[in-house]
Amino acid sequence: MKTVAFLTLGCKVNTYESEAMLKLFHQDGYQEVDFKEEADVYVINTCTVTNTGDSKSRQMIRKAIRQNPNAIVCVVGCYSQVASEEVIAIEGVKVVLGTQYRQRIVEFVKEYEKTKQPVIHIADVMNLSTFEDLDIDEFTKNTRAFLKIQDGCNNFCTYCIIPYARGRVRSRKPESVLMQAQKLVDHGFVEIVLTGIHTAGYGQDLEGYSFYDLLVDLTTQIKGLKRLRISSIEMSQITHEIIDLIATSPIVVDHLHIPIQAGCDATLKRMNRHYTTSEFADKLNELKTKLPTLSVTTDVIVGFPGETDEEFEMTYRWIQEMHFNQLHVFPYSRRQGTPAAKMKNQIDGKVKHERVKRLMALSTQLQSEFAAQQIGKVIEVLIEERHGDYMIGHASNYLKVHVMLPDSSIGHIYQVMIEKQDGVELIGSVVSEKN
Repeated sequence: MKTVAFLTLGCKVNTYESEAMLKLFHQDGYQEVDFKEEADVYVINTCTVTNTGDSKSRQMIRKAIRQNPNAIVCVVGCYSQVASEEVIAIEGVKVVLGTQYRQRIVEFVKEYEKTKQPVIHIADVMNLSTFEDLDIDEFTKNTRAFLKIQDGCNNFCTYCIIPYARGRVRSRKPESVLMQAQKLVDHGFVEIVLTGIHTAGYGQDLEGYSFYDLLVDLTTQIKGLKRLRISSIEMSQITHEIIDLIATSPIVVDHLHIPIQAGCDATLKRMNRHYTTSEFADKLNELKTKLPTLSVTTDVIVGFPGETDEEFEMTYRWIQEMHFNQLHVFPYSRRQGTPAAKMKNQIDGKVKHERVKRLMALSTQLQSEFAAQQIGKVIEVLIEERHGDYMIGHASNYLKVHVMLPDSSIGHIYQVMIEKQDGVELIGSVVSEKN
């Protein structure tokens, strides 16, 4: 029996793509083993969002080569797309793909077996205009299924390498999305997380079919779908139609992840983010008025070139005022080939580290306050795993909830009365199961 081991770095899109490639190996008779074990084929699905992503990718490639020097080591993804020469230079790498051609990975492994010559396929992503369909039926490691609906980004924020790694926005055909969604639900998933490089940019390249249209079709046409979550959405893409749909649909969850990146207009301008803090705040207030139970989480980059202490304080205070429910905080990472890498006044690592620490502490405080507001309420929880005496799952608003239930409850949604909090997590008891 031939064996394959996967290691996935980075985002939910990579998770989706790894599952799709794993399916191709399964179809060819491969059995999956843990990445720590010896395998015939290793696939490292890389990330290049930060320098850390790059070095972690290199580290894992070398680890695979050490574990089995005779294995066919395949390197795919964003890092190999933007730095293919660096990857090819690592002795022992046999197959190198960028962010395309993944549906042919098994074919390339066979090509290497036959020729014993490295197989390298890196597309010019800037010229791509069609979405690469990668189909999956199930996720081997999740109760929530990710569904990739688009690739690429047209925004070109000054700090971001991703448009160069992924190309411009390309949307999956609506019928392909709906067919994939139905397949996932038929395989027992009750929650689907829509994901992409710029998820709500879906439809920008389609005629007469928007992201909103897709949400409507998914919530009305997929039989058995209980929950639909949007992995991330830009504030400019939240239309009044989408707000109304979240407010009225029992399927779209009451949680949005809306990246802000900075709470200071001068910083946002240098980042080439196309909004001001006041525009963002107005829309956020409208969202919270129309959707009182809505949870909003966000991304923040600290230590962007030129970010003074005053600018950071503005960001800190603004985030505090806006009452986000959780922050994903990233220190700015200098990426060669992006405009921000050439900017003056790059910030010292220690300063970045201190700022990250302060915002992480604020995030814990905001999360804890939001958790406290849930006590006494009944919220819907999808049970995902056992943890000691409790089963744990995510509420529709994305908070983690502990509840006493049997193992058979995994993959089911329950109405749970929240009784107390444990830090940023909640403890409750079941009121009823959702049909």
